[in-house]
Amino acid sequence: MSKRAADVSDEQSAALKAGERPVADAVPDEAGEFEDEFEDEFESEDEILEAGVDGRPDAEREEEEKDAMQVDQQAFIPGRTKLAPGEVLQPDYSTYNMLHTLGTPWPCLSFDIVPDSLGDNRKTYPATVYAVAGTQAEGSRSKDNELMVLKMSGLSRTDKDGETDSESDSDDDDNDMGEPILESRSIPLPSTTNRIRAHQTPSQSGDYSKPPQTITATMLENSQVVIHDVTQHLTSFDVPGTMIAPSASKPLSTLRMHKSEGYALDWSPLQPLGKLLTGDNDGMIYVTTRTEGGGWVTDTRPFTGHTSSVEELQWSPNERNVFASASSDGSVKVWDVRSKSRKPAVDVKISNTDINVMTWSNQTAHLLATGADDGQWAVWDLRHWKPDTAAPGAQIKPSPVAAFDFHREPITSIEWHPTDDSVVAVGSADTVTLWDLAVELDEEESREAGLSDVPPQLLFVHYMQSVKELHWQAQMPGTVMATGSDGFSVFKTISV
Repeated sequence: MSKRAADVSDEQSAALKAGERPVADAVPDEAGEFEDEFEDEFESEDEILEAGVDGRPDAEREEEEKDAMQVDQQAFIPGRTKLAPGEVLQPDYSTYNMLHTLGTPWPCLSFDIVPDSLGDNRKTYPATVYAVAGTQAEGSRSKDNELMVLKMSGLSRTDKDGETDSESDSDDDDNDMGEPILESRSIPLPSTTNRIRAHQTPSQSGDYSKPPQTITATMLENSQVVIHDVTQHLTSFDVPGTMIAPSASKPLSTLRMHKSEGYALDWSPLQPLGKLLTGDNDGMIYVTTRTEGGGWVTDTRPFTGHTSSVEELQWSPNERNVFASASSDGSVKVWDVRSKSRKPAVDVKISNTDINVMTWSNQTAHLLATGADDGQWAVWDLRHWKPDTAAPGAQIKPSPVAAFDFHREPITSIEWHPTDDSVVAVGSADTVTLWDLAVELDEEESREAGLSDVPPQLLFVHYMQSVKELHWQAQMPGTVMATGSDGFSVFKTISV
């Protein structure tokens, strides 16, 4: 993101766009003719040509323009950089491979990307992304809330400034600079969506030639959890004539075990049929399992131990019976669903403020990253979270592998890169930041570069309003999708 000066008057701006130079108000001489303000300033035509169109030597003018460009293209870092009067933000398109913004009728607090059948490791354009999202309609319009099934297509490669048509064409033949297309199918919801997650499972009919069944779990503000089958809605985007049965908009199940609303929700990646974790503001965590017959059974014995709201739940990527929870009580706990006591196996106090979000590395199962209300985020090695045998039941107070206090606002979302455990995406208030934990830079180099207050691991800053949640599109390397108060951003940087 760069900032640009906007200090040219409307009349001067029009003149410059027309290839003219702005001139001062001319004053007529006694004979009624306008004086030439540059008359006799140069003795010969050669001197005039050497001076350039504005009466100054080319070298002098070029140096000034160079300085102006350096000022205009400063990086804007929220919380540290302030815009001067008349300055506005605009993206530096040369840093993006792709950048698109898409709006919806109501803001969405949460969304999830749906895996598709278009192939893995996709790098060609235009690109396509499928997702599900839940809306946040204004108070009196709560009846307008809906679960949105989305298809974003025509996502073209960014047209970088200064790139010629021949250069653009030579990169790939699929580059289409048309407008992106957002298609949607909706399912009515009775309340605002706090969190939504999608899960794909083999077809219950046993016919594996059919696409996988896609189900969603939505935590609502009214404390209910509703489960839907959105397979028909997704199919209707790409298979002409697909009819969406009225019954497809009805929940497969409505779970009512929570007595307060919640924001923590996660499907197990190791349970094909579907195993769901949900947590609420009372600190209660429940496990709901899908049966072979397609029904849903919730264990009525909650996991207890948090003294405040459960903000995040994550299943282990490699242990089917293990999950972690993060809470506004400042702790992270690790649990085993087979435990009869329903108490945590590991209890770690890591912050004096709310732990809002958490992510478990898919590549290195002992790495966990957390984001807190004070703007700090950290990476933890679970191998150091061993219970203290000398003090059974006591909370552990380990040190993080890495910690960053760059953000000035609460961390609202965090997610490891799908295939690179050194890269993390972080969302906070008005920014999405990308980090590479493998980068090292000594203090002397930082001072010389004038970046002493910017961590060397910071790869990229993407500005958007009120960031609520972000996810990597695992089938399109380096692609990030985020939601905020002004809609969705889908982007890919040249740095990842």
